[in-house]
Amino acid sequence: MTKDYYRILGVPRNASEEEIKKAYRKLAMQYHPDRNPGREKWANEKFKQINEAYAALGDPKKRRQYDQFGTIGHVGDIFGSPFTRATFEDTIKDFGGAGLGFDFLDNIFGDFLKGKGSSFSFKNFARPGVRFEAWPGERINLDEIFGQAQRVQQQDVHYELTITPTEASQGTVKLLRRKGKRLEVKIPPGVKTGSAVRLTNARRITDSQPGDILIRIKVR
Repeated sequence: MTKDYYRILGVPRNASEEEIKKAYRKLAMQYHPDRNPGREKWANEKFKQINEAYAALGDPKKRRQYDQFGTIGHVGDIFGSPFTRATFEDTIKDFGGAGLGFDFLDNIFGDFLKGKGSSFSFKNFARPGVRFEAWPGERINLDEIFGQAQRVQQQDVHYELTITPTEASQGTVKLLRRKGKRLEVKIPPGVKTGSAVRLTNARRITDSQPGDILIRIKVR
């Protein structure tokens, strides 16, 4: 069932990007569990809802899709766009500046982080009374966190390909079959034994999983 993300953020459907961003940051402070003692469970649920809503409305492309099709997103989608990810980082700074904790975010995003293969925990940043900007070497960098998670999850596969000296000198094209799928491998001229050709994200095609296919060249 379609959710009314505009209602959740308390903005009209013609709200500007800046109005949506401000509404999200205001509600994030309002629904922080430290500001709702005795109602932490309720506050967590509200926080999940506004993050899911902002993930859809804070990115222009996703907002158009939502307006047209009423698509429903996921709370972790907030990390999938540079627009919403940057606003989330600003919100984290708001928490730090107000002396609010971050450990509750593990409950909000824990399942998403585990699904990405990450061992990151927001508890590492739960230091009440210390301004976020003042923590040397402990600045949350979401690009690094999720890039690392992707590297953990990604598994490359390796092949060896033997070609003739003429093919090595002039370059050639070979066909690779993997799990019933065909990939065209372009070997550039001038390769030598030990050279490698990397098919970036090719496992998405052959295995429906993240990962590159790395082909080691042998000239013989």
